[in-house]
Amino acid sequence: MKQTQVYVVDLTKIDGRGDFSCPNCGAAITPDDCTNETYSIGEAKVKNQSLEELEIRCNMCSNYLLLTGFSLLQKLSREY
Repeated sequence: MKQTQVYVVDLTKIDGRGDFSCPNCGAAITPDDCTNETYSIGEAKVKNQSLEELEIRCNMCSNYLLLTGFSLLQKLSREY
């Protein structure tokens, strides 16, 4: 039986426009992908009307990725 892993991906530590590779299988995860072929969006955690964490599932390897760093990114976007 295959064991599911959970990886934490801090978006403030990646370069570019939000694209990154799955830490397990290397599948390209991009916010522009609207097909749900590569990943599926799961639970979103919101605090004070701000996105704190987003759970996604890599459809290539079935592992879960917890995306963090939204609060800093939102703060930076308000400054510019």
